[in-house]
Amino acid sequence: MSFFNKVFASIGIGAATVDTKLEKSSYVAGETVNGVVEITGGSTEQSIDAIYLTLFTTYIRESDDKKYTDYAPIQKVQISNPFTVLENEKKEFPFTFTLPFETPITYGNTRVWVATGVDIKNAVDPKDKDYIEIVPNHLTNAILTSVQELGFRIRTVECEEAPRRYRGRYPFIQEFEFVPVNGPYQRKLDELEVMFLNQSEDQVELLLEVDRRARGLGGFLAEALEMDESMVRVTIGSSDIPHLASKLQQAIDKFA
Repeated sequence: MSFFNKVFASIGIGAATVDTKLEKSSYVAGETVNGVVEITGGSTEQSIDAIYLTLFTTYIRESDDKKYTDYAPIQKVQISNPFTVLENEKKEFPFTFTLPFETPITYGNTRVWVATGVDIKNAVDPKDKDYIEIVPNHLTNAILTSVQELGFRIRTVECEEAPRRYRGRYPFIQEFEFVPVNGPYQRKLDELEVMFLNQSEDQVELLLEVDRRARGLGGFLAEALEMDESMVRVTIGSSDIPHLASKLQQAIDKFA
């Protein structure tokens, strides 16, 4: 019986199972994630090389003028050394890890999840997937709020494949697209795109793409050639929050 149990376990029948339980389901980038991985033995003893957690996100990738939804790992953490789980035995492995500040906000179609993988030699590896919500931290929230105070409204938010010149550790960049609905830019701009580059708890480098509204024949030609778009980088710190709208306005006004 033991021989057949091992054969079945190797193809996933009667094998060990894994269940990851997170302390909560909503986080901000930079926050610590706590939880426990529960391993339940199957119908036979199994030797496990490692348990690891991988944080993933989705992003939009373009190829041959078509858009595809792809996914990318953000962080991978090993939470166990080799061990053996006996038949029907239950083991728990507590874990903690910190979400990178580049973890995108789960707005629109962007998804973030923790995938649990268990390495078992010569067997189907059990897996688990837990989706989590990522909400803006205090600095990101202040920036988005200040842009709206200038008369803009969020139109779309997408996690996209990053252009090579802006690519850092990850192949994606999150883009917030705003349109002016009132205020000083309603008649000046078509849209404003805000991208978060280098981030930490108290500082972020923003990339602003200012899309000016076409005026006259020259403006329409510039728009057709995409010459009406200008890029500006601005560094925002927590100390800027009290006058953040004014600082953003100064940056936008360079090209508006």
